[in-house]
Amino acid sequence: MILIADSGSTKTDWSLVKEDGQYKIIQTKGINPYFQTEQEIENEFSTVLLPQLGNETVEAVYFYGAGCSFDKVETVRKIIKRYILTDVVEVDTDLLGAARSICGKKAGIVCILGTGSNSCFYDGNKIVENVSPLGFILGDEGSGAVLGKLLVGDLLKGLLPAPLKEKFFAQFELTPAAIIDRVYRQLFPNRFLASLSPFLAQNLHEKEIHELVLNSFVSFLKRNVMRYGYDRYPVYFVGSVAYYYREVLLEATEQTGIQIGKIVKNPIKGLVAFHSAELVTM
Repeated sequence: MILIADSGSTKTDWSLVKEDGQYKIIQTKGINPYFQTEQEIENEFSTVLLPQLGNETVEAVYFYGAGCSFDKVETVRKIIKRYILTDVVEVDTDLLGAARSICGKKAGIVCILGTGSNSCFYDGNKIVENVSPLGFILGDEGSGAVLGKLLVGDLLKGLLPAPLKEKFFAQFELTPAAIIDRVYRQLFPNRFLASLSPFLAQNLHEKEIHELVLNSFVSFLKRNVMRYGYDRYPVYFVGSVAYYYREVLLEATEQTGIQIGKIVKNPIKGLVAFHSAELVTM
C-alpha cells in the first residue's frame, strides 16, 4: 500500500492506494514548510493524519507540496519517516505533482492556480524551466490569494460599486480594521485572502468583478506562461481557481493566443494513476 499526498497552502489530500489501484482520500490542513514550523507540521501528522490511517501498513510515501523547495525537502522527509515507518519517502514540489498527474510522461506547460500559483515547462520526466512564482506579495498572479488581495484592495479604496461593498462586508462579517489585522498581523494571510475569492465567483456577472479576474489571469499568462514555448506546447491547468473560473480563464487564453490542454480541479486522481502505473512496471 502506498500513500500519496497533494499538499497546498490550504489543504492536503492524502490518497491511500491499494495494490489493486483502489484508493481512499484522507484530508488534513495544508502542510507548507515555508510558512510552518516543524512542530506545527508534526502536530498535523500526529493529531489528524495518523488517527485516520489507523493500522494501515504503508510501504511508500510520495509527498508533493507547496513550499517544498530544495532546502525544505529534507525537513518534510524527516517528519514523514518519524510518523510513517517506511524507508521509501519521496518529497517534491506540488508543481511536479501537478505535472505528473496531468501530463504523465508527455511534455507540456503545467500551471497551478489555487491558493497560490505556479508554472513550469515539464519535459515528460522532470521540470526543466520554472519562472519563480514569488508568492502572493510579489507574484502569484491569478491565484486565490491574489484575487482576494485585489478584491479587498479595490473595496477598501472605494473602486467597486457601493452595493458590492455592502454585500461583501455583510456576507463575511468583516470590517476594514479586521481585514488589515488578518492580512498584516495574523498567520497565513494568503489562506485568509484566498477564502474571500469565492465572492468573485458569485459576482462574476458584475463588470468590475469580471475585469478584475480576467486581468489577473492575463497577467499570470503574460508574466509566467508566455516565458515558455507556449506556441509549441499545450498548457495544462490544475487547481480550484482554474477549475471554478474556467470560463474566464478560457477568455484570458483566447486573448493571449494560448492553447489549453486540460483543466482539472486537483491532481490526486492523476497521481494515483501515475504511481499505480509505476508500481506495475517495477
